[in-house]
Amino acid sequence: MGRKNWLFFQSFEGAKATAIIMSLLETARRHDLDSEKYMTYLLEKLPNEETLTNKEVLEAYLPWAEQIQKNCK
Repeated sequence: MGRKNWLFFQSFEGAKATAIIMSLLETARRHDLDSEKYMTYLLEKLPNEETLTNKEVLEAYLPWAEQIQKNCK
């Protein structure tokens, strides 16, 4: 996403959320994951987890985690 694209977000929160998602997808790509599989996996699994109270749970969903590498290549 280019610099000029950031000018057209309607809110700061929307731009921030997009930046987080783009960063996560780029990190997944650099770990040789299928971006679509990875995002689908996150959206299916994360809502059922206690990620706010347990950091280890969240760490298991990062692109370099072993289970993610198995499921999202």
